Amino acid sequence: MPVLNIAMVGSDDLAREIAKPTDQRDVHTYVHKESGADGPRILSIIRPAKYPERLRPFLNALSAARVGIIEVQRIDATLGEALVAFASSGLTKGMAIINAPEGEWVDEEQAKMLFKQAGLADWTFAQGDGIELRTILYGFMDDIADELRANAEAPLVIPVDQYFNVKGIGLVAIGYVQSGTVHVHDELVLLPANGTGNAKSLQVMDDDVPAALAGDRVGLALRNAKEDHLGSGTLLVRPAVEDKKTNTSIPLAVIAHERSTIHLQRSP
Repeated sequence: MPVLNIAMVGSDDLAREIAKPTDQRDVHTYVHKESGADGPRILSIIRPAKYPERLRPFLNALSAARVGIIEVQRIDATLGEALVAFASSGLTKGMAIINAPEGEWVDEEQAKMLFKQAGLADWTFAQGDGIELRTILYGFMDDIADELRANAEAPLVIPVDQYFNVKGIGLVAIGYVQSGTVHVHDELVLLPANGTGNAKSLQVMDDDVPAALAGDRVGLALRNAKEDHLGSGTLLVRPAVEDKKTNTSIPLAVIAHERSTIHLQRSP
């Protein structure tokens, strides 16, 4: 089923209006599932609870997301940093909700100008209850439906953000499927260590599943993998294929980054 991952900077109260909380660690997650014309579809909100004190969970949320939510409670440096981060991550589709604390006020026109200057002019300024906000988010999902389908058919890439040993199961790695589809029994390569492993079993939302698609947060029980080949930021990909008999050549989904050049431009 299609999943729309949404990076959110905002309060727990607002997130709970939109979706049901599921995981409440450094990154809080909230899920809402409903039936659409083509079957069930899911909104998955990823909220770094300790942002701005801790940056890494925020960056993890941005890397997994396709759209964003920012709750504008005040105009300050934290808002500016968040705007730059969303824009730099290419999340040009999203929703802003102005919600100033009691006794305070936020100038909506000033907020819109800041979004525009950061490169987020296409974001929607919204208000209303959870039902209305979900409707907007499902509209975003419809807008990028072709992109989501294409991403599920792309080469497999899973960035790992947690890993641990479970008694009776073994080594488990957890992360969002960035692209592609992983199946039970798939052979995997663990980069950059170049280790190998096999997907013994998969779990999505605490349910055993035969496959996990792009957008899913998946737990993989790994067979024949070494724990020292895993780390925060490890990438799971399929092995390269070189078959001279069938003239088949499929490279790894990612390559080592050696050197690049970045050209900076002033914001509008």
